[in-house]
Amino acid sequence: QVQLVESGGGLVQPGGSLRLSCAASGSFLSINVMGWYRQAPGKQRELVATATRGGDTNYADFVTGRSTISRDNAKNTVYLQMNSLKIEDTAVYYCYAYSTSYSWKRNEYWGQGTQVTVSS
Repeated sequence: QVQLVESGGGLVQPGGSLRLSCAASGSFLSINVMGWYRQAPGKQRELVATATRGGDTNYADFVTGRSTISRDNAKNTVYLQMNSLKIEDTAVYYCYAYSTSYSWKRNEYWGQGTQVTVSS
């Protein structure tokens, strides 16, 4: 079992920045992929960015050039640095993990979410 705890959300003005953090804990052999998804009111949950344990990253088009995802494998933590935030970025941001258990099973986990509000 993996537990994901997010932090770093809050209220920011347009053009501002936020750094989200997600720490994983529990029992697992490895976490192959960690990342962030978001869900705005009335919209479906969508991918923001992901990172593999080896450092490969993937970004949604709407954050490319504005956001950076990074991982600290020693701390089992993933970060999302978001710059030049727009009102459209307002959403609940969820941490995601794709893990391998000690029995070699693959599982997906979600954090409880952290609210990001971009408003003047």
